[in-house]
Amino acid sequence: MSIKENKALVRRMYEIFNKRELDRYQEIYTSGYIEHYPDMNVPLEQVVKEGKQYVVAFPDLVSTIEDMVAEGDKVAIRVTHRGTHKGEFMGIAPTGNKIEMTNTAIFRISGGKCAECWATLDNLRFMQQLGVIPPMGQK
Repeated sequence: MSIKENKALVRRMYEIFNKRELDRYQEIYTSGYIEHYPDMNVPLEQVVKEGKQYVVAFPDLVSTIEDMVAEGDKVAIRVTHRGTHKGEFMGIAPTGNKIEMTNTAIFRISGGKCAECWATLDNLRFMQQLGVIPPMGQK
């Protein structure tokens, strides 16, 4: 695939998420897709399950691609996720708090689908916005 096609694939992934069409992920991801985080590797089945948990807890959640760079079989992005905490999430009762979380990721494309991803999330800021962890400098 061309760099242009790889970038379009990643854009389509976020469009599918924003439209809540998570059952269409098989169009985007290989069956052996893995997301790599600093502390764990997440298979596709868990990615879909967690995506569904996010949209239940944050029904207005929207992911916006802020930056995208591609070369060869890789696409790097910076994404902002915004929503309102209206449902239980990871045992945290709904707070009504607005959240804004940044995510950076590098996707590897193979055979016209996303095969692998290396990602980081701003989980500290996310938990602060939910009120689980106080902002730095506050006790």
